Amino acid sequence: MNMPSGQNDPNVTPCIRNCCLDQQDICLGCFRHLDEILAWRVMSEVERQACFIRMEERKGEYLAKFNDAVSRRQDGA
Repeated sequence: MNMPSGQNDPNVTPCIRNCCLDQQDICLGCFRHLDEILAWRVMSEVERQACFIRMEERKGEYLAKFNDAVSRRQDGA
């Protein structure tokens, strides 16, 4: 996930307005943790870049779990 244009502007966020927190307080829209969402405006550029990396990792983990669950269901497991 690339940083959006205006990455130095704290008002530019990865939020896609599809907010739904899971049991670990991860937004299933942007994959930020609640603490990251709340701290976004005060994060440095380096912190935001690290956040984007974590978001990509979380998204990959979520999609892998989802795809695995779908496969098991299709296999009748």
